[in-house]
Amino acid sequence: MSGRLFWLASYPKSGNTWFRAFLRNLECGAKQPASINDLGATSLAAGRAGMDELLGFDTADLSCGETENLRPAIDRFVSSRLERPVYRKIHDACHRIDAGDWLIDSEASAGALYLIRNPLDVAISYAHHAAGSIDEAIASMADPDHRLARAEEGGGAKPQVEQRLLTWSDHVSSWVDQQRIPVMVLRYEDMATQGAEAFARAAHFLGLGVEREEIERAVEFSSFATLRRQEEKEPFRERAQGSPSFFRKGAIGDWQTGLTGAQIARIVATHRQVMQRFGYCDAAGVPQVM
Repeated sequence: MSGRLFWLASYPKSGNTWFRAFLRNLECGAKQPASINDLGATSLAAGRAGMDELLGFDTADLSCGETENLRPAIDRFVSSRLERPVYRKIHDACHRIDAGDWLIDSEASAGALYLIRNPLDVAISYAHHAAGSIDEAIASMADPDHRLARAEEGGGAKPQVEQRLLTWSDHVSSWVDQQRIPVMVLRYEDMATQGAEAFARAAHFLGLGVEREEIERAVEFSSFATLRRQEEKEPFRERAQGSPSFFRKGAIGDWQTGLTGAQIARIVATHRQVMQRFGYCDAAGVPQVM
């Protein structure tokens, strides 16, 4: 791969921002945690302001399809002018755009780190993030036309352009089963239970030649407890409007007390194949405690 863009890809509420905080602390090498509002080691793939600056016009005047058709060319342009790898957070599924090309351009890409989390826990976290109900989150995760920052008539331009997510299962498969760019899968649960070992594997994949001591310090400085304390003092700029906080629990297995039996059954029935593939349920469809 000749590209310089590394994609930090995930369905929402799957550890992407947590990992970005780790990268920022790794980059800084400081003696205290970097600010949650200074994640300078990464950029947002769907950020409207950056696109508008490069294009020289307002993408709010375009349809979602028209904007998507421009994104691969924008990424090629940006990548061709980079002297070192850049890491980009992305929630879009890895899909074909209306023009027929892929949204994620292989020429611009160095690889993708795909962060995955148990969809049973995602449903709870996503509901809080969107300031909606868990049932609404479950329905969104099963919706093949689910989108972030969906344009609303008369609603004005949003900071991010519209992003197609597909269903939770299709989002996962769109990234991990594509063969156009290298991909590494990093489970949220491994980030939480394995700590520095899991983060070190990801750092190696991203081409970061760093010492174990640096990894351990960055993991400590980006712990969920640290991020939550920071947000209590300084509101996180990327927090969704209407959501009381971005960094809530970060817990593994929250679904055991946070979901009803019927809600668990609905999620497993919809996503059983992918859940089993990544260890979130067994062959009989029984959710696994991790």
